[in-house]
Amino acid sequence: MAVRQRAVTALPKLIESLRKECPRSSPLISTPNQAMVLPSLRRAFSLYDQINLIDNVPEDQLRFQRYTDTGFTVNGVHYEGSLLCIGNLLMSWTPKSFSQITPESLSIFKILRPVPEILILGCGRYIQPVDPELRRFVRSTGMKLEPVDSRNASSTYNILNEEGRMVALALLPYGVSS
Repeated sequence: MAVRQRAVTALPKLIESLRKECPRSSPLISTPNQAMVLPSLRRAFSLYDQINLIDNVPEDQLRFQRYTDTGFTVNGVHYEGSLLCIGNLLMSWTPKSFSQITPESLSIFKILRPVPEILILGCGRYIQPVDPELRRFVRSTGMKLEPVDSRNASSTYNILNEEGRMVALALLPYGVSS
């Protein structure tokens, strides 16, 4: 019972300290190329979850930390342009706009084994409708396709990768809007 009482007492202080560390800034009211911190999607369920989840990421695991209109910061290194991530492998990716994302641009998934369970497609600033041919290609590889804006795509990748799931991310810079 004493442990529970200590947890109940410490939880509000922990939540307050986390709020102070993470200022709430709107990425929509920013200047171009200003780095914006990715929001954490972790939930504060209990003191135990907070202690075990926050900043407990292995050094060899990719972690998207910030984004700009032209690139992303991953594990403290800023990368410009489009990126393709498979598990903990990060590489530059050719497409510069959503219309350039084709089955050919994702052809690595024809030979990649094991096949990731999901491909998160970061469409840029806004979610875009995916061409049926591209959907068929992704489905034929055995993956599920999840198109979202690039900010949420990188956050979702962080969570699924931290869970140890085999996940792939095809990501256009956040500033791409068509």
